[in-house]
Amino acid sequence: MTVSVRDLDVELGGRRVLRSVTMEVAAGSWTAVIGPNGAGKSTLLRAVLGLRDGRGTIRISGRDVRAMRPRQRARLVAYAPQSPRLPPDMTVFDYALLGRSPYIPHFGRESTHDRSVTADVLERLDLSGLAARTLDQLSGGERQRVVLARALAQQTPVLLLDEPTTALDIGHQQQVMELVDRLRLADGLTVMSTIHDLTLAAQYADRLELLSDGRVAASGSPADVLTRETIAAHFDAGVSVSHDAEGRPLLALERPARPGERPARPGERPARPGEGAGE
Repeated sequence: MTVSVRDLDVELGGRRVLRSVTMEVAAGSWTAVIGPNGAGKSTLLRAVLGLRDGRGTIRISGRDVRAMRPRQRARLVAYAPQSPRLPPDMTVFDYALLGRSPYIPHFGRESTHDRSVTADVLERLDLSGLAARTLDQLSGGERQRVVLARALAQQTPVLLLDEPTTALDIGHQQQVMELVDRLRLADGLTVMSTIHDLTLAAQYADRLELLSDGRVAASGSPADVLTRETIAAHFDAGVSVSHDAEGRPLLALERPARPGERPARPGERPARPGEGAGE
């Protein structure tokens, strides 16, 4: 399903966090929302989820998100927050089963189908062996997959991920991103995610939306958005940009020149202390 945001303005505590944000997320695609801290990335996801009021329109396959009842939205959009509250004594299975809440009648109980869906999701995420374990017994990578399992158990066509690789080492980052991408392709999911690691975003997203000061400062393919000039302008960072075999950007930080040193040219390794002495 497509996600359409038009002229979205959001204020929090009297401060304008999003300013005339407009973007289109194609059905079955992966769009990564990037930007410096405080740019409004998480606020944008919560607005799409219907948790933030504002001016403008947000539509999912033409349907106004704000006109839907919460249970209707929850059958269209699932959300994996950056820092969820995990009840320490709850089992992995019961936490993932919470994703079936939009389908369980008020004052009712989960059905055999709900439990079957949950078991299937845990199997796909390689969590079946942990189903009876409590959440406080999990590693950081396992917790991340359990949060994703709860979102996937909702069986929604749109998946919102707020920093899905936060606090994970590089191996678990890759595992989580690969898992999301495989599920997206297998189930035709539309994915919107925020992510700080720009190279990671470039490797997996079809399209990037760069937010800066609450506005869309750049949008397009990773190669179009992640340029040396754009990173310098909006992140105040010096980087070198290369590209892999598919043309996706690979970013590396460049240290500023120290006093007395000649600034490194683009792509050149800065001289180490002592190099060049005696020449």
